[in-house]
Amino acid sequence: VQLQASGGGLVQAGGSLKLSCAAYGATISINRIAWYRQASGKQRELVAVAYSGGGTHYADSVKGRFTISRGDALNTVYLQMNSLKPDDTAVYYCNSDPPLSTVVAGKIVDYWGRGTLVTVSS
Repeated sequence: VQLQASGGGLVQAGGSLKLSCAAYGATISINRIAWYRQASGKQRELVAVAYSGGGTHYADSVKGRFTISRGDALNTVYLQMNSLKPDDTAVYYCNSDPPLSTVVAGKIVDYWGRGTLVTVSS
């Protein structure tokens, strides 16, 4: 499976962006597909989750501003981000919740695909 996020860019505070993500190579639906973000110098954090049954979950910091939605194609997901703040600046990734895993040098580690950079200027 390859995870590819896109749609990031530079936006002024108060602006909007819509991120897209596709999980290529997956043949079954990911039950809990999610967006994460990692700001410079900080740990990666869960931003939003979309469940296959239609429910959603958001981090408190983005509630009311971000909307996660699943696309028609298998394992595609979007993140509509409104009222952006400088604190939203980060690299955004999509993944399952919990993250997909892979084996590196004999160890099981989280697999992270290509993220997309969102920069919000004040």
